[in-house]
Order: sequence, then C-alpha cells, then structure tokens
Amino acid sequence: MKNSILNWAVFFGASGVILGALGAHALKDLLSPEKLLSFETGVRYQLLHALFLLVLYALRNDKSISKINLALKLCVTGIFCFSFSIYILSLNEVWKLENLKILGPITPIGGILLISAWIVLLFKNKNDHEN
Repeated sequence: MKNSILNWAVFFGASGVILGALGAHALKDLLSPEKLLSFETGVRYQLLHALFLLVLYALRNDKSISKINLALKLCVTGIFCFSFSIYILSLNEVWKLENLKILGPITPIGGILLISAWIVLLFKNKNDHEN
C-alpha cells in the first residue's frame, strides 16, 4: 500500500509537469485563452494533489492505514475525474471530439472526491491525537 501511494504521487507529479509544459508551449497557439486557462487549472490541481499524496505517504502508520487507503482512493479518483475531464474538455476542439457533455458533471464530482480526501485526512489526524 505504501508503495502504491508513492507510485501515484510520482505518476501525477511527473505527468503534471509534462502536461504543464505542454500547455505552456505546444497548446498556447492551439487553444483559446479560456481553454488554456482551464487546462492550467487541471494541471494545478493535479500537481497540488500529487503533493497531497506525498503527505499521505509520510503520515501512514498501522493505526490509520484504512483511512489513508480511503484518502488515497478518493484522491486518485478525484484527480482523474477533475483534472483529466478538464484536459479532455479543453482539447475537445483540437481533437474534434463530440458529445462530451457527459464530462461536464464529472469535473465537480472529481472536486468533491478531492475535498473528501482532505476531510478523511482530517479525521485520521483527529483520531491519531485521541489515541
């Protein structure tokens, strides 16, 4: 489990830097300023939550493993739903994709999952101090 946390953190961190560079260089001439701003928002949240995963990695212990595992699942799913739906929606005109309206509700669901991961961490921390 602990390696899983670190692997996800590294994956999201590295791919976030790659996507950020892509947005700053290759996409600036392809996307409207509004779409580019959305793309950058996806990158920002992905990188911030890669750091959050490193926090989970540092805070893991035998007492809190189930809460850390839950926060990991919420965070990973949230990043995919939030950031990756934004990437696809931002690039839909470039890729000439249609019928992506279903992704509209996926983004806020991802945000709720990310918020939930933080809240789980709060309860993990609270329980650690009570024991």
